[in-house]
Amino acid sequence: MNNNKLLRDPNFAWLLGGGVISALGDQFTMIALPWLVLQLTHDPLALGMMVALLGVPRAVLILFGGALVDRHSPKRVLMLTKYANMVLLALLAALVLSGRATLPLVSVIAVVLSLASAFSIPAGTSILPQAVAPQHLASANATMMAVRQVTMLVGPLLAGLLFALGGDGRAGMQDGHAFGLGLAFAFDAFSFALSAWTLAKVRPLATPAPAEKADQQTPAQSVLRAVGAGFGALWRDLTLRTAFLYWGLCACVTGGVMQVALPLLASERLHGAAALGLLMAANGAGSLAGMALSGIAGGRRLGTLGLTLLAIDGLVGALLMPLGMITSSWQGMLILAAIGVLGGYVQVAVFTWIQQRVAPQMLGRMMSIFMFVFMGLAPLTAAAAGWLASHVTLATLFTGAGLGLSLAALAAWLFTPMARLADAGPPAGDDDAAPSPTN
Repeated sequence: MNNNKLLRDPNFAWLLGGGVISALGDQFTMIALPWLVLQLTHDPLALGMMVALLGVPRAVLILFGGALVDRHSPKRVLMLTKYANMVLLALLAALVLSGRATLPLVSVIAVVLSLASAFSIPAGTSILPQAVAPQHLASANATMMAVRQVTMLVGPLLAGLLFALGGDGRAGMQDGHAFGLGLAFAFDAFSFALSAWTLAKVRPLATPAPAEKADQQTPAQSVLRAVGAGFGALWRDLTLRTAFLYWGLCACVTGGVMQVALPLLASERLHGAAALGLLMAANGAGSLAGMALSGIAGGRRLGTLGLTLLAIDGLVGALLMPLGMITSSWQGMLILAAIGVLGGYVQVAVFTWIQQRVAPQMLGRMMSIFMFVFMGLAPLTAAAAGWLASHVTLATLFTGAGLGLSLAALAAWLFTPMARLADAGPPAGDDDAAPSPTN
């Protein structure tokens, strides 16, 4: 089935349309929320704590969210989360536009948004197989991923334009100076309302009724056993376990530190939230190019896949170091675009390796653990980065992050079997047959 036929599939067309508008709205909030906290507090530590509030509850509950979605309708769960997010973001928009936003109120809304995403993420990744015929699933996944990457380029640009025209709160949160910031949250609320409407149009395909289980467990026991089985499979696979630990370490640098350092860079050195939008758009454009490059020349390696990935991590670390010394937006955009290209290339390789390594019946839970590693460790590091940013210069923060990532890649090359990672590996559990991946 080619792409033209796929787009004529009503279910996929509704999912794609809703996904585009929802992903655009997400980009607005990803820039506006940390910027709002920074304008309310002017405190890097408060910004780091907000990132932690957004990430840690989601990371913990996403393990159970995936198991619960497996037992209920992904469409129903996703619809409920869309309505919840719509209400929360509309409330946040009203608070900002009326000049009544305070850190405690914003924190409560952020925590509930984080809890909702713990269920919306696994529901969103589970609904496509129920809406598209199995033989068309690969094309549908590729199209959805490509479209989402495009929104990561377009969304920050549109958000930056909105902040530049409507105000980003740097001149104060009163008297309309934060009008653009409030509109960003309002647009995201509208995007959830519209995507909920498109989701209601989706008609899940008929699936066979599940067979009765021999053991009658309560839902709570069943979910806990499923999560425990996923962690057990990870622990028994030495290669996968080592890889996840390395990914977690890299997430602390590239995820946690950057979520604090980039808004501070835009605030202290550049031109406010509009500059932050340009930086994130450049990174999104680079990621899209990197994914395309992986598709065109994905088989080209620097020796092995593992050695290639470690070399890329070392190079990303080197690119991070000068970010704290830039004085113009275009300089940061060039660096972040280059980092995006390398990251996009790595992302495709890592996801492909996991899919090859893990048994199909365990893949959903293993991906939940993968997201748990990134969504849990990175926000905790963001809180520490916020504290550090109160005591060191931005140049020191970026240099330390880049040096840390490069040293982690070097240590993995010297002391782990990651450099021997092959593009294809045996099923999980054969610890000696396949080497370990890198970030």
